[in-house]
Amino acid sequence: MGKFTQRSTQKEIMDDLKVGGEELTQTLKELRTINKLLGGNHVTTSAIQRFRKIFPQEDYTIADVGCGGGDMLKVMADWAYKKELPCSFIGIDANPNIIRLAKKQLEEYKNVKFEQANVFSENFISQPVDIITCTLFTHHFTDEELIHLLSSFKNMSKLGVVINDLHRHPLAYYSIKLLTRFFSKSEMVKNDGPISVLRSFRREDWTQILSKAGFDHVEISWNWAFRWKILAY
Repeated sequence: MGKFTQRSTQKEIMDDLKVGGEELTQTLKELRTINKLLGGNHVTTSAIQRFRKIFPQEDYTIADVGCGGGDMLKVMADWAYKKELPCSFIGIDANPNIIRLAKKQLEEYKNVKFEQANVFSENFISQPVDIITCTLFTHHFTDEELIHLLSSFKNMSKLGVVINDLHRHPLAYYSIKLLTRFFSKSEMVKNDGPISVLRSFRREDWTQILSKAGFDHVEISWNWAFRWKILAY
């Protein structure tokens, strides 16, 4: 049980901003399937719906930071269309190979654009946004980095931040380890999946991080498939 006491600092293959090629394509494909099957996508859209109730307005601009291949952007755009909710989206990622794949996947979505940017650079979001979303992104950073990062998110977003990330739990760890071992064709997924869980969070981690980042209002809820849904504003 010792390995679950504190967040791991072990790096993932995905942390290499130069990673690309067929391995990256296969990895993003498998992650898309896993999120869909385990219901992880609903965590983000339900959080946006919650923001709609707290801060009702006619339309929203949403920046998805660490957007990867654009899967969550596609989910959010389709969800907004069904809700007849005018939204514009910005996908932001530091990996140029991922940005190219995302642009190709969402080329028909006229309300989605992409920017390649490092989140620690100044003004990495080129325009004002209402909401910043992060899905399976925050566990890639240390607590200290997250405090700095989320503090900047607070200043860059008019309304607040939505976080969808993993719960550090033995069952989540051994389940993904077993699942990827037998069903994954991607060595990156086999390696990074279990490490992602070890790098993820317990409730008390989020309480401390968000408090130090300066958020006055925080809603933290546990969701199926060992996901945290967080609204911070």
